[in-house]
Amino acid sequence: MKEELLTLKKGQNQALEKIYNEYRNAFLQFAKKYDLDHDSLVDVYQEAFIALREHAINGKLENIKSSTKTYLFSIGKYMIYDQLKKQKKTVSYENSVDFKETSDAEEIFEEPQLTPEQQLLRQHFKNLGKRCQEMLTLFYYRGLTIDEITESLGYENKNVVKSQKSRCLKSLKELIKTPV
Repeated sequence: MKEELLTLKKGQNQALEKIYNEYRNAFLQFAKKYDLDHDSLVDVYQEAFIALREHAINGKLENIKSSTKTYLFSIGKYMIYDQLKKQKKTVSYENSVDFKETSDAEEIFEEPQLTPEQQLLRQHFKNLGKRCQEMLTLFYYRGLTIDEITESLGYENKNVVKSQKSRCLKSLKELIKTPV
């Protein structure tokens, strides 16, 4: 990571090109699961790489614990979500319930034709604390991995994130099971 960080900061063309090409195919393979055409995914990758370089130049990468690849993919994933939002496409939840993209965690479930189960989920999700809302949103809605959440929310290690996510999910399930 340190060698790549220096390369990204200095901007030597051949070295930058090497890093760019090293992760390009893996990113495009990873991004295939999203409903965007190949050209759009290539554009996203290019924008994500430029953002990665800017972060390196501005010193934002000096304290990250993830690999360059993980950080780059995370940037790209958010850019894909933004593109899907602009195109008004949805991102699937792991139980195949679709939610539209919004920036506010409380508005995630705002969809006109909700099933009774979805209405219960929306109602009780709003009763969770902000930290639990954020945790569950990042994992189930944004699709971040435990490692990405650990880095993004600044937790000490992934075991803390796993137990926090588990407690939040358990709280949500209890709220849903409790009669109103």
